[in-house]
Amino acid sequence: MLFDSPSSFGRTFRILTFGESHGAAVGVVMDGVKPGLPFDLEAIQREMDRRRPGQSDLVTPRSEADRVQVLSGVFEGQTTGHPIAMVVFNENQNSGDYKAISELFRPGHADLTYDRKYGIRDPRGGGRSSGRETLARVAAGAWAKQQLAALDVTVRGFNREIAGIAGSTVDWAFVERNPLRVADPATFEAQKSAVEAARAEGDSVGGVCEVWIEGLPIGLGDPAFGKLDGLLALACMSIGAVKGVELGAGFESARRRGSENNDPLGPDGPAKNDAGGTLGGISTGAPVVVRLAVKPTSSISKTQRTIDREGHPAEISTQGRHDPCIAPRIVPVAEAMCAIVIYDAWLTQQALRDSSVSRAETWDWEAIEGLFLPPEGKRL
Repeated sequence: MLFDSPSSFGRTFRILTFGESHGAAVGVVMDGVKPGLPFDLEAIQREMDRRRPGQSDLVTPRSEADRVQVLSGVFEGQTTGHPIAMVVFNENQNSGDYKAISELFRPGHADLTYDRKYGIRDPRGGGRSSGRETLARVAAGAWAKQQLAALDVTVRGFNREIAGIAGSTVDWAFVERNPLRVADPATFEAQKSAVEAARAEGDSVGGVCEVWIEGLPIGLGDPAFGKLDGLLALACMSIGAVKGVELGAGFESARRRGSENNDPLGPDGPAKNDAGGTLGGISTGAPVVVRLAVKPTSSISKTQRTIDREGHPAEISTQGRHDPCIAPRIVPVAEAMCAIVIYDAWLTQQALRDSSVSRAETWDWEAIEGLFLPPEGKRL
């Protein structure tokens, strides 16, 4: 079962997140974890540090250490086989920033829909709809990445595009050395200037995040409703700032003929990878390439038109500490959600047919073309 509740995700490996932006804490419960596995809390913390606020002047200055604590499911550095609960206590909330707009609906946010659906909402930082909820996903995804690394599977991401400015090369060593997590040093300064200009004007910009999943076996994914690409799309679309997802050639494939779009197959595997690593919802063994369209941060200080809870017209200017571009902090979240999907699919396939979970070592991965698309004319 994919969902036990609206706050849960997964089938064999399941997670449930809890908490609000300005509440006491945010956390996650992981279930379906085998006993006796080594539990590396420091590795999880490193992933949390990649997502936390206050890392540079290009993200929100909210100062949170985001130190993760384990409440259950681990004993003497090993998993017990019982649910693992991890929590991060909020320490630097400025709830007063939201008092002036508590009766107004912020454009681009979930304020109106939460209010109408539940009849009550927490206006402080968006409550449950806040991007702060994603730290729980990163904690669980960090665990999944550890398990996948032991299987020689890597999940890594970067920002292909910021403010409409797209990079054309991928320098993995550069990604974690710059505050935007872009992969092309040649376009970084222009992208950085665009973010700074938006911030100076009280505005924000978006981006395109790209995640590569490499080292997969053939056979992950379960048609018809458990397709690997479908689950990846669902997982990534569940991230609040994401408004579109594509795999492989994505929307560009709609503009091609079949003879152009199909990936020729040979004894050494596919000749190119416009399929993005799946066929029929099942992994082909080629790298899976996922792209996410990340919208501009909705909280901006520019005055905007809105309504209050009674439906009366009003104007709003959102104050407080917000990211002028949320895309840099989306990268570890996107990696986490992809890792959760892949680890869950791996365990699910093991239960179905354990002997089938092995990588096609004979395929020449370096020879596969179309691992990523050129930026011009082939965007989300």
